[in-house]
This record gives sequence, C-alpha cells and structure tokens, in this order.
Amino acid sequence: MTADTAEPEGRTADPADRKREQRGWYFYDFACSVYSTSVVTVFLGPYLTAVAKKAADTEGFVHPLGIPVRAGSLFAYAVSASIVIAVLLMPLVGAAADRTGRKKPILAAAAYVGAAATTAMFFLEGDRYLLGAFLLIVANASLSVSTVVYNAYLPQIAEPDERDAVSSRGWAFGYTSGALMLVLNLVLYSQHDAFGLSEGTAVRICLASAGLWWGAFTLVPLRRLRDRRMEPAVREHAVGSGWKQLVATLRDMRRYPLTLSFLAAYLIYNDGVQTVISQASIYGSEELKLEQTTLITAVLLVQVLAVAGALGMGRLARTYGAKRTVLASLAVWTLILAAGYFLPAGAPVAFFCLAAAIGLVLGGSQALSRSLFSHLVPRGKEAEYFAAYEMSDRGLSWLGPLVFGLAYQLTGSYRDAIISLVIFFLVGFVLLARVPVRQAVAAAGNPVPARI
Repeated sequence: MTADTAEPEGRTADPADRKREQRGWYFYDFACSVYSTSVVTVFLGPYLTAVAKKAADTEGFVHPLGIPVRAGSLFAYAVSASIVIAVLLMPLVGAAADRTGRKKPILAAAAYVGAAATTAMFFLEGDRYLLGAFLLIVANASLSVSTVVYNAYLPQIAEPDERDAVSSRGWAFGYTSGALMLVLNLVLYSQHDAFGLSEGTAVRICLASAGLWWGAFTLVPLRRLRDRRMEPAVREHAVGSGWKQLVATLRDMRRYPLTLSFLAAYLIYNDGVQTVISQASIYGSEELKLEQTTLITAVLLVQVLAVAGALGMGRLARTYGAKRTVLASLAVWTLILAAGYFLPAGAPVAFFCLAAAIGLVLGGSQALSRSLFSHLVPRGKEAEYFAAYEMSDRGLSWLGPLVFGLAYQLTGSYRDAIISLVIFFLVGFVLLARVPVRQAVAAAGNPVPARI
C-alpha cells in the first residue's frame, strides 16, 4: 500500500476496522517487549560483561578503537551509545513518517533490523565483545526508532475517549509477552544440563529467541495497520535535511507550550521510573545480598503484575481521568522508594512485595502517560511529536543513573542512592499537577474527552 493509495489522513471511521487495527497495534508491544525483558533486563548485561572479561588485558581493560574501557563498563557504555544514536534518528524518522504517510514500511524496517541484530546475538561467544556491543547498539536504537512510529499510530486508530484503554491494553500485551518469554528462557537456562547445553549456549539461545519472537509477531501489526494518505498541506515539503527538520520540529513545538510542559514533567518522572527498574537488581544484590534466582523471579513478578496494573489503572482513568491516575501512581512510586530504603537485607519475601508494588504501578503509569500525550499532539504531526516523546522516554535516561551513581559515590550507601531518586517523582508530580490538560488538548486543536 502506497501513500497515494492509502486511506485519507485521520482516524479510521468504521468501528470494526478501527478495532481490527487496534488489535494489530497491540501485537507490536507483544513482539518487541521480549527484547527489553529477556535481553536487556536479564541476560545480556552479565553475559556481555563475561565475554568482555575474556578479552580483557591483565588490568581488566578492553581496547575498542584503541580506547581503554574497563570490561565491566562495556555494557553501560554500549547502552549509552545506542541512546545517542537513537536521539539523532528518532526526530528524523518521525518527520519522514508524517510527511510521507508511510509509517508501516518504516516500522517494518526498524523492527526487522532490531530483530535481526538480536537474533545474531546467538553468535556472541568467546571474546567477541565488539560484536556484542555492536549488536546491542543496533538493537536498542532500532527499538527506539520503531517505537516512535508505533506510538504515532495511537491517535489514528483510537477515538479520544478510547485512548486510555487502548494504550493500557498495548502495555498489557507487552508485559504478557515479556513474562511468557522469560518463563521459557528461565526453564531453558536453569535446566540447560538436562537439555545437553552449556550455560553459555543456553544464554545465547535465550538471546536469539527474543529476536525471533520480535520478528515473528511483528507480522501481525504489519498486516493490520494501514498507511494514511497525507493531506497536501502536510506532504508539500519533501523530506530534506534531517537537521533542518529537527530544528523545525523543535520550533513548531514552541507553539504548544502546554504540550512542552507535559513533556517536561514526563521527562522527569519517567527518568525516575526507568532508573528504579535498571538499578533494582544492583540494589537487591549489593545492598540486600539477594541471590540471582531471587532477582530473576522478582523481574518475572513485575512482568506478570504489570499486566494487571496497566489494565486496572486504565479502568481507574475512565472514572477519575488519566492525569489524576498518573499523579496517584507517582505518589505510590515515592512510597515504594521509601519502603525500599528501610527494606532489611536478606529478606526475599519483602523484596518480592516491593517488586509486586512496582509491577502494579509500572505499566499503568507508562500507558496512561502515552495516552495523555496523544491528546496533546496536533493532527498530522503524530510521528514528529512522538519522536520528541520517545526522546523524553529514552534519550535522556542517563540523568537518573547519574544521580544514583553520584549518591553512592559520595555516601558509599546504596540505600542513600535509592532514596535520592525520590526527587524525580516529587518534581514530576508538581510539574504534571500544574499542567491544565483540558486546556492543553484544546490548544492542540483536538476534541477534549469527557474524562482526562
């Protein structure tokens, strides 16, 4: 389907067609979430570090491009590099998707580049740390780029009053797939001897299986989502210089200061959310002295309960509005950090309770933030603006870990480091509370839902 033969720009009018697209849209979360769960959260960090240590010199350094890098830092540096590349690509891809109307081919390209890179991690063995770092950078950046286009479909496939529920179901699908794949991978990993596999081979199969899953289930949204023919006013400019388009996007966003105010709030509190997720395993192992099996089980618990949390908070939003529900979730996040600060060492049951609380608010706070933002995007600029949203989600996620690391460096206490993250939720709460979302929706030229 080309942009010229696609349906006109805007939301799908027929309810049956709209539901069909929504069901297809959910499956991209189902496809790509296994990468975040099994690859990034569980397996790749420790495995890539072990590979780098095999290649390290006697002082524990590897030398990519002649630069001395401590082997234990390689994973973090590769993640940072992928974020930088994604930040450069996301606004350009968003602008191209909006101006050509060809979101689906761009989604397909990004998804399959990421899935191929993840599948190729099967060949990460021995001392091939450069291969591992390269594949991680490609897969991470591809995920970010594909998510820009995926999120940009939301205003086109859901009416304003549907978006909280549709977005929440998408997150629920993602957490469901993450939990399913994690269970399968953990069975293989824990029973690798029974399958006649070495531990390293089991890990490589777990990594590659996430890529195969990502690629296979991406076929569903590609079959059901539709390209939209852009209106002449939107298409009249060909996609030219990427940097010029980026500057134009940023300048255009200044016309909607309330949308920018929401993005600022989201940037702050989401950085806190992402840091808690990324540092929870370190806190559990180093400060609470918990075993690796306990930490992996806690991740699985978060995945399972995040499904219920996303759907439950979606229901709350229909009654109380998305903004109030997100504000309530930020208050719960603050209580979680306070509880974590006082959590005793060597108490796995207490840690599981904390993981359960995280799961219940994680999916809902992310899903409702996405649906809230979809109301604040001017028509015809969905991909461009969701590129900025994705930059807030991923591109500035270095700040929270920096605060966490500095707090530990200055105090020598992971408890002080974890409680330092409260500032992100408090500031984010205040900034979001100050955004008049109904006025912001109207300013963007969109219909104001009955509950928001």
